[in-house]
Amino acid sequence: MLLDLIAARRVVFVGGKGGTGKTSIAAALALGRAGAGARVLLVSTDPAHNLGHLWDRPVGDAPVRLAAPGAPRGRAGAAGYVDGLEIDPEHTVEQHLSAVAATMRRLLPERMHAPAARHLELARQAPGTHESAVLERIAEAVELGAEAYDLVVFDTAPSGHTLRLLTLPEQLTSWTETLLANRDRSERFGAAVRGLGGGAETDRDAELRRMLVRRRNRFSRLREAVTDREQTGFVVVLTAEPLPVAETVEVYGKLTGLGVDVAALVANRRSPADAGELLARRRRQEDGHLVRLRRQIPDVPLLDVPLLPGDLVGAEALARLAGRLGASSPGDSG
Repeated sequence: MLLDLIAARRVVFVGGKGGTGKTSIAAALALGRAGAGARVLLVSTDPAHNLGHLWDRPVGDAPVRLAAPGAPRGRAGAAGYVDGLEIDPEHTVEQHLSAVAATMRRLLPERMHAPAARHLELARQAPGTHESAVLERIAEAVELGAEAYDLVVFDTAPSGHTLRLLTLPEQLTSWTETLLANRDRSERFGAAVRGLGGGAETDRDAELRRMLVRRRNRFSRLREAVTDREQTGFVVVLTAEPLPVAETVEVYGKLTGLGVDVAALVANRRSPADAGELLARRRRQEDGHLVRLRRQIPDVPLLDVPLLPGDLVGAEALARLAGRLGASSPGDSG
């Protein structure tokens, strides 16, 4: 059923409280859609990356093929597959600062090179630098998905970090708009003083403007993509316990406030009701927590995923989990 709910989406974020099984659900969703013929990019934004461990193979900062289930895609006849990557903020920051440094050396007079280099070194550890780097890569992944994939699935960091990231596109777009407006005023004033009538830009000014416009447009497109309810959805993964349930209610409120569509809630690792009194009692407790969740979030599909035997590692185990995500379960409701 969960696979059906996301079948029409181009971007899916999978998030929730740490330790609830977000990575496993994200990977199983990716594999399930690939099994139906989709080209899927699976992206980890969590600094504590687990994709490589889960798939039992190296995964790095560039896409690598994780699985090719082999089901034909209807319109093109090609097989679906899953590519994966783990965003490396340190690598992204280094690339970004290197590019900025090269631009500064090209645009600034030589006497300014040393001060600029010191400023960039301070920026490396400045608050928000890593978040901005991760956001840049998320924007790149969404753009890559639009060009080369049918679906991008983001395995996100725990809720607080992810919610902070999702507020950044609008903030950074607004900040860049302010920079552009300030440059416009400065350029008009300088042109008037020089008696140029505001008509000419130096090569340096033109390049700086192009950089700012590219950055503004990238974050604006990301904001539009994230809030497009037809194309993008957020799946919140939880366990049926008091703290994850409470956090899910809070996350739901913040996501809807940001204009992000919550496509589904997944109650993961549900205890069996027929495997002894201890687990049956735990199952009844879980049922009570989910009843309270349903009262507070009545309109979003809530799906059960049972506690599965064995270690959830490798494509075969993930395929079994994907099979559970495609089938209805007793907790399915909407």
